[in-house]
Amino acid sequence: MENTKSCTCPVKGIIFDYGGTIDSHGDHWSEVIWKAYQEAGVPVSKADFRDAYVFAERELARTRHILPHHNFHDLLVIKMRIELQELADKGLLPADAVSRWADKVAQICYEAARNSVEEARPVLEELSKKYPMVLVSNFYGNVQSVLADFGLDRYFKEIVESAIVGVRKPDPKIFSLGVEALGLEPCEVLVVGDSLRKDILPAESIGCKTAWLKGKGWTEEEDRATHPSMIKNLSDLLNVAL
Repeated sequence: MENTKSCTCPVKGIIFDYGGTIDSHGDHWSEVIWKAYQEAGVPVSKADFRDAYVFAERELARTRHILPHHNFHDLLVIKMRIELQELADKGLLPADAVSRWADKVAQICYEAARNSVEEARPVLEELSKKYPMVLVSNFYGNVQSVLADFGLDRYFKEIVESAIVGVRKPDPKIFSLGVEALGLEPCEVLVVGDSLRKDILPAESIGCKTAWLKGKGWTEEEDRATHPSMIKNLSDLLNVAL
């Protein structure tokens, strides 16, 4: 993880991404949901699923379906119903199965997220003893409820959420807000994220150190990409001198 040591100033604080980093082992959430579709027996192609995934993301950006009190299971049920209803509206699924499949897929995804969170917890626990930490995330306005449900909120001194601050990754300004929340200089901050385009490159552009938790991406181009800061597991952060 060469990039954490590329400048002389030591790491004094850490910015974590949430979705894809803490809750899915670095894998793009579309991959987690697609696996859940397969496990639930939803009879659609991956191409049709991906179209529905994009449709749901755009719908959630347009309309406030997700409210601040919704935890991650609530969010998943809402999102899955939008995706599956879109597939039904296209005649690809029977309409009377949408709710049943949505609940099943949401539960599978929720358990997958919980398992990932539990694997990440010892790392967050250890790092939080040594460094102040801030969460910077593109989310729907409910990330505080999600963190509280999983018992993660105590690890972060502040949360910078796109729906609240009005800035979204890959805009580097959202990382600048995280750096300001830590009260540090950019070179003293390590940014940990799962997206090269949305996390690592924007954070580097303002002078932060980075650690890229690389999992399965949205595109083949992302899967082929490499970077000096790549790590395979969050636990790798404990094995280097930050």
